[in-house]
Amino acid sequence: MAIEDRRQRERIARRRLITATARTLAENEGWDAVTTRRLSAEIEYSQPVLYKHFGSMEDIVEAVALEGMGELAETLRAARRSSATPDDEVGRVAAAFSDFAATNPALYDAMFTRPTRLPFGAEDIPAPLTDAFGELRGAVDTIAAARDVDTLTEVFWAALHGLVMLGRTERLRPEHHADRIEALVAQFRAGTGQCRDAPA
Repeated sequence: MAIEDRRQRERIARRRLITATARTLAENEGWDAVTTRRLSAEIEYSQPVLYKHFGSMEDIVEAVALEGMGELAETLRAARRSSATPDDEVGRVAAAFSDFAATNPALYDAMFTRPTRLPFGAEDIPAPLTDAFGELRGAVDTIAAARDVDTLTEVFWAALHGLVMLGRTERLRPEHHADRIEALVAQFRAGTGQCRDAPA
């Protein structure tokens, strides 16, 4: 049993090395630079060894996306816990989501813009996706009042994503990013009569 445990730990470590290297390459050079040949050279594994762990580049990107979803969930959870009052959560979560996207653009692309087979909106949703959405939902629930919280969360998420992507492609004035986040949060609070500035 000890030998099998060691082998399992080694498999996990190799998978983590592959995904970490893919992430680093993508953040530095973009996802087009991430190929099995390039990964093999960077981590000094043969391509057949890579394929023992991941069947394709799509599998690697999806593994990176799942890691990112877990990290996003932790980021949003920390933002919620740092809120002074429950209705403060949505502003802090909006800012944390936006900061996460800005700090990790290639990771964010793997999570939300690249084609994926991850089952969003299906019954067999992987836990990291559920956790990230759950943190968004928890914040939105504090201001949902009588509105459907799941639908409201989806709209909030879509609006945040739109601001992130339009800002990244310089379709929006960069110096007004914080103002747009405040305006978005204010619109969502408006349904409960909580019209105050979003927290910094």
